[in-house]
Amino acid sequence: MYHFFVEPFQVHTDYVEILGGDVKHIRNVLRMKAGEKITISDGFGHEYLCRITELADEWVRAEIQEQREVAAELPSRLILFQCLPKGDKMELIIQKAVELGAAEIVPVSSRRCVAKLDARKEENKRKRWQAIAESAAKQSGRAVVPKVKPAVDFGQALKQAGELDVRLIPYECADELLEDGQSSAMQKTRETLDSIRRGQSVGIFIGPEGGLEKEEVAAAIKAGAKPVTLGKRILRTETAGLCILSVLMFRLEE
Repeated sequence: MYHFFVEPFQVHTDYVEILGGDVKHIRNVLRMKAGEKITISDGFGHEYLCRITELADEWVRAEIQEQREVAAELPSRLILFQCLPKGDKMELIIQKAVELGAAEIVPVSSRRCVAKLDARKEENKRKRWQAIAESAAKQSGRAVVPKVKPAVDFGQALKQAGELDVRLIPYECADELLEDGQSSAMQKTRETLDSIRRGQSVGIFIGPEGGLEKEEVAAAIKAGAKPVTLGKRILRTETAGLCILSVLMFRLEE
């Protein structure tokens, strides 16, 4: 069954009015007709089983047949601060991060980022990324569409994360920071992850292809981020964030 997202104002007592680009998609791409059933989410955890009743050029009206609460969201808000990768890797990262339960993705420009966002093209790029997030939310049965935020530099990202309960920074040299002769880096990472509680907000900082500079890691730790290791292997930037998101999803899921 096809799944669409609407704003709360589009939900009425007994029907939902679909507006915008989804109208063209329903009419011209999916070629749906009156009588066909669809699922609609309002982005706030409410899902509606509907039957299409009318199709016009600018809107589609669907009768609400059943309303239900969706429990597809993680009990904690996970924010991925992803340093800009090369090429179109960001599209894959956003798609998979949404599927794994991320609540928000913040593109970050760090010192070793090869990719640079042209200020004139940034908004179009972000619209593309937001469309990917919405598509992934539909596919994975999410009740909300995670936001892809405007790109910020590393310092600004640290400030934004300051309001979060927990900040994590997977780091390839975490062994040097965590091993103390008593506990291994992996054991300390497990302890850090075990301490995260349902309901807490968590920020995750992922470096670019060349990694984060030591000064950036030091600044993150000074700002309250906890270094963690992801094992003995060096992970690509498009793998690291998805790895830690997978671990957190498994630990926080009911």
